[in-house]
Amino acid sequence: MTWTVVAATAAVLIVYGLICFYIGYNGWVWLRLNKPLRKYKYAYVALIIFLSLSMFAGRFIPIPLLSLIGGYWMVMIGYGILILPIVNVIVLLLKKRGVYWIGIGVLAFFAIIFVYGSFNAWSPVVRTYDVTIQKPADSENMKILMASDFHLGSIVGKKHLDRFIEIAQAEKPDMVLIPGDLIDDYIAPFLKTDMDESLKKIHAPLGVYAVLGNHDYYGGDKEKIVAEMEKAGITVLEDDTILVNNEIVLAGRKDPTDHSRAALESFIGSGDASRPVFLMDHQPIALEEARRAGVDLLVSGHTHRGQVAPAHFITSRIYENDWGYLKKGKLHSIVSSGFGTWGPALRIGTRSEAVMINVHFK
Repeated sequence: MTWTVVAATAAVLIVYGLICFYIGYNGWVWLRLNKPLRKYKYAYVALIIFLSLSMFAGRFIPIPLLSLIGGYWMVMIGYGILILPIVNVIVLLLKKRGVYWIGIGVLAFFAIIFVYGSFNAWSPVVRTYDVTIQKPADSENMKILMASDFHLGSIVGKKHLDRFIEIAQAEKPDMVLIPGDLIDDYIAPFLKTDMDESLKKIHAPLGVYAVLGNHDYYGGDKEKIVAEMEKAGITVLEDDTILVNNEIVLAGRKDPTDHSRAALESFIGSGDASRPVFLMDHQPIALEEARRAGVDLLVSGHTHRGQVAPAHFITSRIYENDWGYLKKGKLHSIVSSGFGTWGPALRIGTRSEAVMINVHFK
């Protein structure tokens, strides 16, 4: 580790510490209005320190509740930075009158965020897109069910995975595509809660296919994850193509996390372009490359559409298509906001979703 990295890490931790102090201090200013609570000053300080550390500890200590608390604290920091300066200005303008009720308003705001965000996270919707591909196929239409970013682990568990299975059974797709981040870093919670048995219940006449996302690499369990998906009947494509039903070329790319990721043209041949070509690529960063390679349908995830507003303004600036549908020449790009969550088990301005794609061939 270089001194530059050490200095940058120290700077980030100092800034983070100052932000946590700012939020904690604002909370104490309000709490001490109630005189009986003043004697709990040190307990309150200990609570703020615990919350500040939980955001990091939850990623390394296998305690689901700790991860959940850390995620909620992440949201409190994000919105605290946005609203507390405004609240401070209002308090100054009112010459500290009405501070108690302003504090109640802030608490009500966070209560609404947590309730509404939890509802959006745990009640997935099915979004439908229709695309027309100007190539012939034996059947005129095909139904594809696509879902990305499950992040199965200590927070997103078997109950939420079963919700997707119910959707798959109700929609009866011809094909199921999972473009990355099935697992949230480590496979142990997935296996411990028998989610592997649930995964085996996902079926489709033309098959179930997946690629790996960045979080499928982070925990060092990539080979185990691939093995579990293959045991569940899911074909994992890593810079490879497969001919589905002798008519559809389906390709899957390695995530950019994998430095051996190959150029698209190296495994999609020019001869494939006469058939409909579908591509799974976890991160929607190579739309132009896909268009040049003759891909007709590109499905991706990764962005979560920011997951918690106003982060969607950031993802919309980073990605050409950060969510939904975009047509680029003959390429149809569809990006999902994801079926699960990462970090906080909340969604504000987004909703957990599965995507139905009705493909029409001409």
